[in-house]
Amino acid sequence: MLPFRKKNFYFPVAFIALGLFLCLFVWHDYTSPNSLTQETTVVLPRGAGFSKSIDLLAENEVIKHPLFIKTIAYVSGNAKKIKAGEYLFAAEITPQEALQMLVQGWTVKHKFTITEGLNVREVAELLRDESLLSGNVPENIEEGSLLPETYYFARGDSRTSLIERMQEQMQKTITDLWEQREDGLPLTDLKQALVLASIVEKETGVPEERARVAGVFINRLKIGMKLQSDPTTAYGIEQETGKKLGRQLNGNDLRTPTRYNTYTIETLPPTPICNFGQAALEAVLHPLKTNELYFVATGKGGHYFASTLAEHERNVRLYRQTIANEHGQ
Repeated sequence: MLPFRKKNFYFPVAFIALGLFLCLFVWHDYTSPNSLTQETTVVLPRGAGFSKSIDLLAENEVIKHPLFIKTIAYVSGNAKKIKAGEYLFAAEITPQEALQMLVQGWTVKHKFTITEGLNVREVAELLRDESLLSGNVPENIEEGSLLPETYYFARGDSRTSLIERMQEQMQKTITDLWEQREDGLPLTDLKQALVLASIVEKETGVPEERARVAGVFINRLKIGMKLQSDPTTAYGIEQETGKKLGRQLNGNDLRTPTRYNTYTIETLPPTPICNFGQAALEAVLHPLKTNELYFVATGKGGHYFASTLAEHERNVRLYRQTIANEHGQ
């Protein structure tokens, strides 16, 4: 009977030893770097499922033994937690680290930037040109509702979701700033402030000038003087034609009435003319206090400001002379 007992003893011991060996081998493979020598991008499509996703990692040499990873993921409960998307795997990443990336959804983030002063038509065109986004651009986006900023998105995110994020950021920004506005502004409501902020955005690209330009328009509104802003007039023409103006305004443009021609209308235009930045709205709500009613470009990037028409006409002559000198006239 003794030999039989020894046989019954050695069999389970050998089985346990083999099991421990396999566990150690799998764990060593799970925690050891792969054979990648450089960063590798892998896209896990939506709807691919867990098994197919792990197979894609193996096909791209991010992992060596997909069966081991699948087993560990199922045992740990992570098999149902992985997320689709675009992943960037570092050279020599371990399978353990790769699986953690999938579970946490650490996908590659791409940048989409809206610069200050773009109108909704221009933003929509940029969105359509971004091939990593999905879906159509929403129609009837309200002018001035998108906050210029850099936004991060994952491959496959929808254009609609990105637009919604821009609008949420703008809404939060304008609500906070409106509550902190100065007293005595000739603006009846927030909408008028947004319209004026868009005009200031288009009138100057010099940060130091924004509050001063805003002050000029505020002064004009207080005395009922027409704003006479070229950007609003150009926007009105573009709204009517459905395309970018692509040329300088002429005298006929300034005389032709539109809802946005501030050379002919007595008030602010009905809507913003672009998507403005936070700084432009801050300038409108906290304008520089001066007696100035006029400004004209210097021809060198900034503006000349004036309180009287005579001063303004002199500045206009200076501007024209600068332009003539540049063209050798």
